[in-house]
Amino acid sequence: MHQNYYFLKQLTQALQQRLTGKQVLTTFSQNKDELVIGFGNVKDEFYIRALLSPHFTSLSFPETFNRARANSVDLMEAMQGKYVEGVVQHLNERSFYLQLTDDMQLLFKLFGNRSNIILYQHNQALDLFQNKFSADAALDPQQMDRPLQQNFEAFAAANGNLRKIYPTFGDLPAIYLEQLQYDQLPIREKWELVQNMLDLLEAPEQFYITRVQGKLRLSLLPVGDVVHTLKDPLEALNAYTRYYLSETGFDRQYHQAKQQLERKLLVTQTVLEQAGAKLTELQHDRSYSQTADVIMANLTNIPARAKEVTLYDFYTDQNRRYILKESETPQKFAERLYRKAKNQHLEVKQLEEKVERKLEEVILLEDALKALSDATDLKQLKVFLRDCAHLLSGKQQAQQEIPFRVFEAEGFKILVGKSAKNNDVLTQRHTYKEDLWLHAKDVSGSHVVIKHQAGKTIPVTVLEKAAQLAAYYSKRKNDSLCPVLYTPKKWVRKPKGSAPGSVVVEREKVMLVKPENPFEKNR
Repeated sequence: MHQNYYFLKQLTQALQQRLTGKQVLTTFSQNKDELVIGFGNVKDEFYIRALLSPHFTSLSFPETFNRARANSVDLMEAMQGKYVEGVVQHLNERSFYLQLTDDMQLLFKLFGNRSNIILYQHNQALDLFQNKFSADAALDPQQMDRPLQQNFEAFAAANGNLRKIYPTFGDLPAIYLEQLQYDQLPIREKWELVQNMLDLLEAPEQFYITRVQGKLRLSLLPVGDVVHTLKDPLEALNAYTRYYLSETGFDRQYHQAKQQLERKLLVTQTVLEQAGAKLTELQHDRSYSQTADVIMANLTNIPARAKEVTLYDFYTDQNRRYILKESETPQKFAERLYRKAKNQHLEVKQLEEKVERKLEEVILLEDALKALSDATDLKQLKVFLRDCAHLLSGKQQAQQEIPFRVFEAEGFKILVGKSAKNNDVLTQRHTYKEDLWLHAKDVSGSHVVIKHQAGKTIPVTVLEKAAQLAAYYSKRKNDSLCPVLYTPKKWVRKPKGSAPGSVVVEREKVMLVKPENPFEKNR
């Protein structure tokens, strides 16, 4: 109802008192859908901040406005220096205009997502704030009143249909009347009920910020779940705009960030699966090198310029038919296969690195989604958006941005910090209370984390491998045995002001392992 005709009548009366006699000092924009107009006289200043976005349109009236030095542009400069002579509300319309000196009018057309602000002089449009609504240039601010027949005869003829007689009511007055059993009343009582409500709309005792059907609304009537009440229309619109932007700003930014992260996670998981499948295929495909070995072992058994030959394959323990090139000697054929095998080996290493990198990115994105779900207000969300800006950007993540190595054993992910600073990032941002935390006892080294899986117990074999990694990436790397402590993350805390990587463990268990990377043996 903040753009309802009856609220605008209250608003324009208040603006008439605040603006008449003031000079237009500045008109500028700092955002695509925002126009700021500053007025002043020797006593005070007054600002109108018009937000005309496709999702939300509203006016607000800040006491002061600090203009940014960058990304700011002057607009509608022709009216700067002019004085406000009056504020005119159109009859039965969601629009009004400021009458300025030198026969200028500044029209505020507040038609939802088609709202606009247009400057006129001598009945000609000089400037449109929203140029995409070019047809607005043909509007005449002095000819926009909409007279309506709103007497009892017209009301009775329409059988009390509010939309036909009072199209300016909107939904909140209809809800208010519904609460009073409007539809069940005879026509004369309906008329009287509407007239009583009109008295409230024309002279509201207070303005209500209320929640109706789950949405935050500004109302002149007591409907819904009232959040706040105010006496002044300027203050009411200021408060409503602030509440609305805070609430919907959180929802919009939250869902936008969630969609971006989920989309990136899906793409990364798809790439990971494809790279993993290709890697498995190549790791089990030794055909190039094995074929070359068979050819080299049977050079004396291959006739010159042979196109094909059947030879004993000692890898499969059976005879196989091999296709050769007539123009190529068996030695050259084997050399070419060895080169392909070498390239295949390089491709395997590249795929291994890609799989590791994508696995790390999956962990980062999954943890970011978990952290996002913990943000319950706009302040927490802004901190999250700042900390995870690199994940939300369109750019591919650089390898150095990932603070940990990732290993996988029996379906469990094991994370290993890459440095003291990265240990903090791993433990504080990517580890949750159910995860298992490990560290070489009494020496510096990497933080190691086994990610928790709901409903599953970490196998001893996985725990041993994680402990070996903790020992291997520590100062006891070259010892024959190393004690490694392990505990749920909930018992690990970082004292305020402590050195990077330094933590306090309140409860722990210890196991002895040989320092090594158990995953290198499998490569």
